[in-house]
Amino acid sequence: MIETQELTRRYDKAAVVDAVSLQLPEQAFTAIIGANGAGKSTFLAMVSRLMPASAGRAFVDGLDVATTSGDVLARRLAILRQDSAVTARVTVRDLVAFGRYPHSRGRLTAEDRAQIEDALDFLELAPLADRFLDEISGGQRQRAFVAMVLAQDTDHLLLDEPLNNLDMRHAAGMMKLLRRAVDERGRTVVAVLHDINFASCYADHIVAMRDGRVIAEGPPEVIVTPSVLEAVYGIAMEVVSVRGYRSVHYYR
Repeated sequence: MIETQELTRRYDKAAVVDAVSLQLPEQAFTAIIGANGAGKSTFLAMVSRLMPASAGRAFVDGLDVATTSGDVLARRLAILRQDSAVTARVTVRDLVAFGRYPHSRGRLTAEDRAQIEDALDFLELAPLADRFLDEISGGQRQRAFVAMVLAQDTDHLLLDEPLNNLDMRHAAGMMKLLRRAVDERGRTVVAVLHDINFASCYADHIVAMRDGRVIAEGPPEVIVTPSVLEAVYGIAMEVVSVRGYRSVHYYR
C-alpha cells in the first residue's frame, strides 16, 4: 500500500504540496486529477523519491521511501515521469530492458528476457521491438516507456501523465491496458490524468487536488459531480450518465 503522512513540498515559503495524507487502495487504479499547478506531479515525485519532501513522510508497503535503499524500493515501485526521454539511439526492446536493471544490473537472465517479452506483448509492441525509438510515432514511444515500467515487475506503478502524445483512440487503448494491469495482474496503478472522463471510466479511486491540497477523494461517483469539480477547477461543469459512466461537459 502507498501511504503518505502530512507530505509537503515547499519552494521558499510557498507550499506546492501542502500536508497531504492519503492511503491509496491496493490492486486498484487511482487517478490523480486537478488543474495545472495543483501539485499532482510533485506529489508523485515525492512518493517515488525523485524529489525530497520538505516535511512529512511517504511509505510503500510500510517502507519509508526516504530511508529505504534504492535497490529495495525499485523492486516495489516503478515510475514513469512526465518528461521521460532517452538520448541514445536504442531499440524498443533495449528501452524495455532498462526496466530490468534493478534485478539484473544489466546482465540479463532468462527471467529478465521473459519479462521483457511479456511487457512487449502486453503493450502490443512486439512487432516494433527491433525498431529504433526515433523510427516510431510519439504514441508508440509512450507505450514503450510504459512497457519499460511494466517490465520492472513491481506491485506499484506510478505514471505521470501516461496519455501524453496519444490521440483519443490510443489514449483509450492505453487506459484499457492499465486497467488490465490492475484486473489481470493485481498491480496498483496511480496515474496523473488531465482527462476527467478517462478517470471517471477507468479508475477505481480518484484523488482531486487544488493548490497543493486534496480537495476530495473517493470512487468516481463521489468525485465526478458538479460541486466537487467546480471546487477543483473553478468552473461550472455538467455531469451526465452515459452507459453507466459519468461524463463531464463544460459549456461556455
